[in-house]
Amino acid sequence: MSMNVQEAIKRSIHTEKNAMNFYQLGAEKCKNPDALRTFKLLAAEEREHAAHFYKIYQGGDIPSLEDFLNSPPDHESSWMSTIERLISADFSEQKALELALEREINLEEALLETASKVDDPAIKAVYELNAMETRHHYELIESEYARLMGMVHESDIDTFVRE
Repeated sequence: MSMNVQEAIKRSIHTEKNAMNFYQLGAEKCKNPDALRTFKLLAAEEREHAAHFYKIYQGGDIPSLEDFLNSPPDHESSWMSTIERLISADFSEQKALELALEREINLEEALLETASKVDDPAIKAVYELNAMETRHHYELIESEYARLMGMVHESDIDTFVRE
């Protein structure tokens, strides 16, 4: 297996940790219970994504995934710098969810791009799975955003169409 694939996997572990920290920090600032629950759920799922990548990582520089994930956030990462700027400016659940939507769509694109460049079917499958789960995150955030903004929820659409 080439070193550049292993380096990509390592970067993916870091990205998932940064996303987890993003959602943890967002959850700390949420006052709305539904938004709080959404951010906590997303943080837990990002932790699971990091574990998917860790299972296929062959490097020895991350000996314990738990220790790594529990280490302080990387404030230089784009995930953390964007949420920290929002918090220092004018935090709202609406703005945090908008930011999360943007981050998730960008991550999905990056995961699919990496998957397209990987020859190893097992590694490609991990990237494709994470891209699919990232799409699910986007949809979950989109649904919570619609609810928070008082928009018609997709589960209510039939009711409104029939009336």
